[in-house]
Amino acid sequence: MVYLTRRASLLALCGGLALPVMALEKPTGPVVLSVAGDIVHRNASDRADFDMAMLVALPQHTLITTSPWHKQPTRFTGPLMRDVLASVGATGGKVRATALNNYQIEIPTEDFDKYSVVLVRLVDGQPMRIRDKGPLLIMYPFDQSSALRTQVHYGRAIWQLRRLDIL
Repeated sequence: MVYLTRRASLLALCGGLALPVMALEKPTGPVVLSVAGDIVHRNASDRADFDMAMLVALPQHTLITTSPWHKQPTRFTGPLMRDVLASVGATGGKVRATALNNYQIEIPTEDFDKYSVVLVRLVDGQPMRIRDKGPLLIMYPFDQSSALRTQVHYGRAIWQLRRLDIL
């Protein structure tokens, strides 16, 4: 089935064929992230919900960088944001990210294509508690480009992430 899905995706990209809507597995643990808006794949009526195991099942990426909140180089691990968006078939040009405290920030999806932005679930190999900016945060590779070390990009590195709305 995975082979057929990959082949169908490749055919759709090359030939412009429409893909059937694929079902996204349902979370079996507590939901840690919901993705809604301009998405193709859902596992709830109007959104895609993820538990931590579903995020772990996506390809994992480790980023080592400093940030305004981590002065020493810190190891951040989780799926790339572009992989999270691909898993739900996101089609919009912006993401409105919402934290547990309802803080919101809009992020252009081109950031996720241009940079290896990580949806962090582990910091230095450890899960994050809510009081430590967890359970999820978005982290940019700040040390890879001086263009990322701006207040705009720091503001997009949202912690205690709970929801993504694709616009």
